[in-house]
Order: sequence, then C-alpha cells, then structure tokens
Amino acid sequence: MKLLKDRILAEGKALSDSVLKVDGFLNHQVDPELMQAVGLDFCEHFKDYGITRVLTIESSGIAPAVYTAQALNVPMVILKKQTSKILNGQVFQTNITSFTKGTSYELTLSRDYIHRDDRVLIIDDFLANGEAATGAARLVQMAGATVAGIGILIEKSFQNGRSRLEQAGFDVYSQARISRLGEGIIEYLE
Repeated sequence: MKLLKDRILAEGKALSDSVLKVDGFLNHQVDPELMQAVGLDFCEHFKDYGITRVLTIESSGIAPAVYTAQALNVPMVILKKQTSKILNGQVFQTNITSFTKGTSYELTLSRDYIHRDDRVLIIDDFLANGEAATGAARLVQMAGATVAGIGILIEKSFQNGRSRLEQAGFDVYSQARISRLGEGIIEYLE
C-alpha cells in the first residue's frame, strides 16, 4: 500500500536491523485518516472471504482493526494480553512471546465474542517471527472458528513470520513488506 509505505519512509525510524519505530502514526499517536485508508485496503483485499469478525491484539492493532471492521461491516474483537478478573474463566488462552519486547504473556479471548461459524480476519501491526499472529490463530481454532486471513500492516520480510504462517495454511496479506532494515535504512521488497 503506497500511502503506508510513503509514511514509513517519511516518518519511520529504523533503529537497528530489526527495530522500526512508527510511533508517530501507529503505535503511540494514531493518524485516523491513514488508519481508515489501511482499513479500506484490507477490506478490498478480503472482501470475498466471508469475514464475520475482525480480531486483533491490544493495543497497536486496534486502530487499523476497527477501521477494517467498519469497512467490512462486522464486529471487531480485541485479544487481551492480561486476563480480566470479570471474565470468570470463560476464555480461551494461549501463551505467546513478543519479539519486540522479549516477554511472554497470556493472550486471552472471551468465549462470548467468537462463535464456531465465524470466519475471522486477524489484523496485526507488525509481522516478524509470526508469534503473535500464530497465537491469535490458535485462539480462533480453539473456539472452533476459521481463520479466513491475516492482514499485516508492516512485515519484516527478512524474518520468518510469513513463511511460518503460510506453512500453517494461512492466507497472509501485508501492506508494506520490508526487505531490509538498518540504522537509518528502510528498504521494501519489490
């Protein structure tokens, strides 16, 4: 998606060969016009997949996921990184490790917001090693629902996330595929 790629080049900060900072429009401050364009692009790509729910992990995936859900006219569900005391065990849970933070956490999905006949689109801000998307997909499968697709804003194509997800049989669509990062260097896959 050209608009997102241009914004990454203009405002993104490559801090190392694996860290890209995009907090000016996605992770800390959100540009709603850009997120609306992102949502419309995901909608266009996945419009014929029979999506009944959009799912994302808190917190950076929320803005693009809500615009995607709005464009698809379906509910958006947020996977929690901490178990709520009011969910009373009515949840699906799986453990995942964040590549960026190097920490593990319990990913939680309330049983109230997914059904066996759902066709779920998972939206995530970054794809590195695929751990977050794989964890989200596990929760969808635990519920007996179907992962219809995975939408990624920024893919680090030099890491193994895409191949891991595709080997598991998931359809992956990334809006910006980065082939190389380095201090001050951002290059896209052609």
